[in-house]
Amino acid sequence: MEFVFNAFVTLLVVVDPLGLAPIFGALTQGFSEKRKRESAIRGTALGAIILFLFALAGDVLLEALGIGLPAFRIAGGLLLFLLSLDMVFARPSGMRATAVREQEEEEYQQDIFVFPLAIPLIAGPGAITAVLLFTGGSSAAQVALFLGVLLLILLLTLGSLLLAPRIMRLLGETGANVLTRVLGVLLSALAVQFVIDGLQSSVA
Repeated sequence: MEFVFNAFVTLLVVVDPLGLAPIFGALTQGFSEKRKRESAIRGTALGAIILFLFALAGDVLLEALGIGLPAFRIAGGLLLFLLSLDMVFARPSGMRATAVREQEEEEYQQDIFVFPLAIPLIAGPGAITAVLLFTGGSSAAQVALFLGVLLLILLLTLGSLLLAPRIMRLLGETGANVLTRVLGVLLSALAVQFVIDGLQSSVA
């Protein structure tokens, strides 16, 4: 149960379904309801494909690159810790946000479901790192549990995108900011635990 809880909290924070609602609303401003719905479904589906590929082939990828799991746990934990600091102190993060040049390019795109919705907002570096951390070296049963948690988070993300206007009216800007900071604190603790686990594994 601890594995499932940690996976759920980590994915909930790094994917941040509620936090995507206002971003999606801004990106789809002026879109018809049908186009908004299609963008939400396609973006979530593409993000899901990317994350599931990393979940199922993560061990193979790490082995091909010659990266040991302890080293990846330490590096991944540090990256997630930096992401948690960005969330707590409300600084834009390269792991979650698009760069200025990317934002300028995005204005010329006819649809947003590939970029920036699927990548990097749903399947960004933070989410990919979390997926590899939880599936690398895990048993088949743990991977199966993780895939179930990942599917649940993606369904929550899709629901959040489809209900973006209602969610923003319910939470308001202040509520969304408070939620982001609380989740950031939880992520920082989980990130430190990843680093500790990596260090213990490296000296074992």
